[in-house]
Amino acid sequence: MPGTDQTDKAAEGAIPRRLCYYNAGFLRQPRLRRILQLAGHELRLGLPDPEDGVVVWGRSPHAHRGEAVAARHQVPLVRVEDAFLRSLRPGRMGDPPMGLLIDGLGLHFDSARPSALERILLRHPFDNSNLMSRARDGIARLQALDLSKYNIHQTDAPLPRPGYVLVVDQTRGDASILHAGASAQTFAEMLVLAQEENPGARIVIKTHPETVLGLRPGHYGAAHLSERISLCVDPVSPWALLQGAVAVYTVSSQLGFEAILAGHRPRVFGQPFYAGWGLTEDRAPIARRGRNLSRAQLFAGAMIEAPTWYDPCRDRLCSFEEAVDQLEAETRAWREDRAGHVATGMRAWKRGRLQAVFGRTRPLIFDENQVRARERAAKTGRGVLVWAGKETATLAAPGVARRVEDGFLRSRGLGAALVPPLSLVTDDLGIYYDPTRESRLERLIQSPLPPGGRARAERLLTRILSAGVTKYNLAGAPLPDLGKGRRVLVVGQVEDDASIRLGAGAIATNLGLLRAAREANPDAQLIFKPHPDVEAGLRSGIVAEAEVAALGAIVARHAAPLALIEATDAVWTMTSLLGFEALLRGKPVTCLGAPFYAGWGLTRDLGPVPERRRRAADGHPLPRPDLLHLVHAALIAYPRYFDPVSRRPCPPEVAVERLAAMDTPKGGLGLRLLAKLQGQFASHARLWRRGG
Repeated sequence: MPGTDQTDKAAEGAIPRRLCYYNAGFLRQPRLRRILQLAGHELRLGLPDPEDGVVVWGRSPHAHRGEAVAARHQVPLVRVEDAFLRSLRPGRMGDPPMGLLIDGLGLHFDSARPSALERILLRHPFDNSNLMSRARDGIARLQALDLSKYNIHQTDAPLPRPGYVLVVDQTRGDASILHAGASAQTFAEMLVLAQEENPGARIVIKTHPETVLGLRPGHYGAAHLSERISLCVDPVSPWALLQGAVAVYTVSSQLGFEAILAGHRPRVFGQPFYAGWGLTEDRAPIARRGRNLSRAQLFAGAMIEAPTWYDPCRDRLCSFEEAVDQLEAETRAWREDRAGHVATGMRAWKRGRLQAVFGRTRPLIFDENQVRARERAAKTGRGVLVWAGKETATLAAPGVARRVEDGFLRSRGLGAALVPPLSLVTDDLGIYYDPTRESRLERLIQSPLPPGGRARAERLLTRILSAGVTKYNLAGAPLPDLGKGRRVLVVGQVEDDASIRLGAGAIATNLGLLRAAREANPDAQLIFKPHPDVEAGLRSGIVAEAEVAALGAIVARHAAPLALIEATDAVWTMTSLLGFEALLRGKPVTCLGAPFYAGWGLTRDLGPVPERRRRAADGHPLPRPDLLHLVHAALIAYPRYFDPVSRRPCPPEVAVERLAAMDTPKGGLGLRLLAKLQGQFASHARLWRRGG
């Protein structure tokens, strides 16, 4: 009989390569089409051939068109829905999904028939230790990062006093309610039972985010309030809300799934995908499930095995962990920038990149008068961003402003050559190169690593080393003859740089550094590496060749930094980032100043390292971070990264790939002209103020 083979395939959940669609959403949403394409499917309009299938969006109002065509032509029907870690904002606000559930059997929220997710939860052995470790780390990481299906909740939003019974509302008429065997009446019954089963307890009703945003109505409102019952309409963290609850009541909300992950055993009044596995109290049990799963097993099936995840920066399918990396970057940017900023002390040529990084939610306001910038920020509820080297006493106190600087994986080319950065740091306490005051980076170094942090830092470090990535990624000239014996690399710096002025200690010149290195290493071959900005004639710090020769040192002009590190046995520096890059590559590093990586037991410190890096306020020694801890703090937790290809926030792993592939922007003529004009304007302004 024609179509019998395809009917059998449909029963097994096989998904054809070519899929016909009749929902306009597949035409309007490029992300949706792209994920399906990368998953191996070709979308087309028209009637299906015998080897084709039909794709519909979940149980949307228009899904019936595709359902009818699939039934008439006896071809497989494929349903697509958002994965459970969706996006920053709800889809109705325009954000595309991070991943999809592509299901040739049924639909995860339709309990009338099995779905692909249900089949995984029923049949998967879940006996792979690596998968279970990934699941446990995934649960802990989502909680630590405060990530949920939608992520425009505010981490500082006021929470109800702990000890309440949490009742979860959903949007009225949502398909996930009807097809979970529930109705509006179920919500009324759930609220009554929550009160009866918890006599005297406070009831907090959590309003759905789309209801708070005015996108769709919910089931509860002011008419349900009483002395015992309150509505939570603030954009609170789901994880924080669950932490304060003593019991959770839900119909089919994803918050019920997260309640399980948070350690609750929720009372479930519908038949969502997470019911029936021994982790919930089910009002309407599903007989065909009945398998007992652990939290980690449920998570592994729902978040790792079932979804198809997408990386929007690298435009490819990805793992669950990579999807979390990306959503973390986008959510962090929104949380830090949602109120907007007034930016001051920013050179004109930098403003385009600063706007792209910090002005995605609300465009930056630039004001070079720092007093006025602070006043404007206070009046408009914005924060203040100031370039770290430009702040005055007006903004110097901790918490008044965020200081901005280039990150440690910056670009392929120098900032002095006007190459825009891929990474920027913001610091509300100080700034990493200033050891005279505490910085946010210092606190990160002293804080425990987050879940999965060590493994991620190890993977990132391995990638950096294999790709040969550094801060500026300059190619460099061939190395000169470095001679035989023990070689010590002496790293020159810009002598008027802020890191020298603030953290160099007694020795603050390149010549002084060379002399100290020679005195401590009388028999070694010294190799002096001038700073690229100094070699280019852009900054101060030249050491005369005669003085270098008198110390028996070799000058490695325009040499590639990595090649020098690899060719030498030890590194001496005042405060250069090249010392950090040498540490990453296992070289002994001696510091005559106090760079951010000194004072933690990883370097030989001869400079004025702050005592707070060694001892707590009560005098007790502090735990010593290892190299991976330093990598996580400096390269993952502290900076923010910008992908110049997709022009969106990205994790450090993407930035490393861009730098390794030379897929980064370069400074152009327009930026150089802009910088010169601003420099001339600043000079004239100084003369005018002096009366010249």
